[in-house]
Amino acid sequence: GVEFLPMGRALTKYNGLDEYWWRALSPTKDAYTVRADQHIDSGYFIRVEPDAIVDYPLQACMYLSEDKLAQGVHNVVIAEEGSHLHLITGCATAAHVRSGLHVGASEFYVKKGATISFTMIHNWPEEMAVRPRTGIVVEEGGTFISNYVCLVAAEDMQSYPTATLRGRGAVATFNSVLLARPGSLFDTGSRIVMEAEECRGDIISRAVSTGGRVIARGHIIGAADRVKAHLECKGLLLSDEGVIHAIPELEGRRSDVEMTHEAAVGKIARDEIEYLMARGLTEDEATGLIIRGFLSLDIVGLPPALKAELDAMIADTEGAT
Repeated sequence: GVEFLPMGRALTKYNGLDEYWWRALSPTKDAYTVRADQHIDSGYFIRVEPDAIVDYPLQACMYLSEDKLAQGVHNVVIAEEGSHLHLITGCATAAHVRSGLHVGASEFYVKKGATISFTMIHNWPEEMAVRPRTGIVVEEGGTFISNYVCLVAAEDMQSYPTATLRGRGAVATFNSVLLARPGSLFDTGSRIVMEAEECRGDIISRAVSTGGRVIARGHIIGAADRVKAHLECKGLLLSDEGVIHAIPELEGRRSDVEMTHEAAVGKIARDEIEYLMARGLTEDEATGLIIRGFLSLDIVGLPPALKAELDAMIADTEGAT
């Protein structure tokens, strides 16, 4: 029930994908979408047939094997009516690659009653510039869930996916977990535009800075009646050299909306550390345990091997303190 093609083959097979190509995302949004439109190297096309339930996660990877290379990709994912897909993607580089540019345009189309769960785990070198651009369209009763994890250094990463809920009862959820080590800049966020009645949206962000800079954005627009949404940005500062800037935005355009937000930035409370130390942990062990608990994200359907790797990356944050 799944069609999985390189983008070049998909464009040929479907005569340019006119119904989906640059429909969820504008090619003139900024300089990076213009570049993605003019310089496409590859990408993937995924289409799940109506009512098909994909039992195992699909996996894809964008990989850079040359130093100082600029990579441009365009991805299109379609979940037809009543279907269900969990997609896990990762972006990484060869061991000798230290710098480069990744520009990725991704479009997701969630049809009536369908679900897409999208998990992205980034693994970049310290001098990498990363520019993903993502648009999502969710129809009536559809659900889009995004899990974004980046626990390694990246010199300059900028991401701001936008989900447009166009059908009654559509749902969008964005979860992000970031660890900003010294020298890193993460300018990330999510936007949910609720255009139909009874839609729901959640944006949940967790960020830890051990010396890097994080700009955590969130924007929810309630443009229809009886919509509900929550935005939560929490940051943990472990170094005076680090910066966490939380920018939550709620925009209500109708009288019958219910939207809330919570933003907090601070350090680890001393009494929490002392509580754990009183139970036999060292100060470093107590600090590491609190950080791991803060960053932990339960991702439904994550394969055991990948879950173990993610847990190991989170555990490694103890050394970052």
